Amino acid sequence: MSDLPSSPATSSLAASSALVWILATVVALGPLSTDMYLPVLPRLGESLSAPVEQVQITLSIFFAGFAVAQLIYGPLADRFGRKPILLAGLLLFTVATLGCALAQSIESLIGYRFLQALGACAGPVIGRTIVRDIYGPQKAARMLSMIGTIMALAPAAAPILGGFLALWYDWPSIFWFLAGYGVLAILLIGHRVPESLNHDNRQSIHPRVILHNFATLLRNRNYVGYVLACSFTFSGLFSFLSGSSFVLISYFGVPEIHYGFYFAAVVLGYMSGTFIAQRLGSQLGIIAMMNRASLLGLLSGLAMAIPAWSGWHQLSWLIGCQFLFMMAVGMLMPQAMAGALAPFGKMAGTASSLIGFIQSGIAALVGLAVGHLHSETPVTMATSIALMGVLAWLSFHLLVDKSPKTD
Repeated sequence: MSDLPSSPATSSLAASSALVWILATVVALGPLSTDMYLPVLPRLGESLSAPVEQVQITLSIFFAGFAVAQLIYGPLADRFGRKPILLAGLLLFTVATLGCALAQSIESLIGYRFLQALGACAGPVIGRTIVRDIYGPQKAARMLSMIGTIMALAPAAAPILGGFLALWYDWPSIFWFLAGYGVLAILLIGHRVPESLNHDNRQSIHPRVILHNFATLLRNRNYVGYVLACSFTFSGLFSFLSGSSFVLISYFGVPEIHYGFYFAAVVLGYMSGTFIAQRLGSQLGIIAMMNRASLLGLLSGLAMAIPAWSGWHQLSWLIGCQFLFMMAVGMLMPQAMAGALAPFGKMAGTASSLIGFIQSGIAALVGLAVGHLHSETPVTMATSIALMGVLAWLSFHLLVDKSPKTD
């Protein structure tokens, strides 16, 4: 595939800021679907008579569904085009979200959350692929950083909005809001985004071809290094998502309605990281930016965990360390995704799918571990974040080729 936009329509749209905002809308589906109801997780358990472990499954099952569906969306988008597959995913997300709003038991909510994830993951998988189609491998890192900066506005506000919606209308109102968001996303994609896949580059969906493409990707050491660094960094973020509401609300006594403000402070770290990557990424290159980001993630994770292991628990210190970890997330993830996708223009959808599958699969396992090992203190969450920082740093330094040609 050419690194240039494939048609006059995509060329004109590439020059417009509208595309960045629209793609940020669909890429944000995953974070919105998790972050918005974080403040009500403890209350959700009381409302549906469910223990902490089952309530946290509603988070982990989402990422399990996210992981599974990503293996499907990429190959389908490489064969049938980006737009129809993205619209189908958005429709499934909207219908399943309505089911979440109407759920009367924790078991049915878990089931609908799984279906919601199957639809939601079309947004980031195909959104990243459209960026690669239109902007090419070099400019994609900057555009993904820009999308990350815009996208961070939604999860920064989501827990605050979720807390107020739950206060005014109870927790199902959060899912009614998300269903409306899904309808808006369908309208935007349907009317404002053209097809970006060049007809000559359509791939077969024969299982043998798909498996061959996956094997090609997994044999590429750079690809694996980028994906693992991205996945472990994201899993550190998910450790905070999985444990923070219980740590902040149940352990530190933060009022439910104030949780979103603490979360927004942490998200500012992510926004700062994406802004830094957007401004400096093209000057420093992917390798130099990831080197700095992975080191920051390693140090901030350990800075959170070491005091926790000694029994010293301070809310302001925990939030400060997570702010820095989230800055590392914002600096590293767009660079890692662009680096992983760069050599695979003709199967960008499949490559994006595999990134999402590995990322979400590891995050789901980490989330289950955080829930299962929850100790009523910040220790489990802090340990998981530190471990993910260490693994991300090792993945980058042991697997990714640092020579100039990889930038």
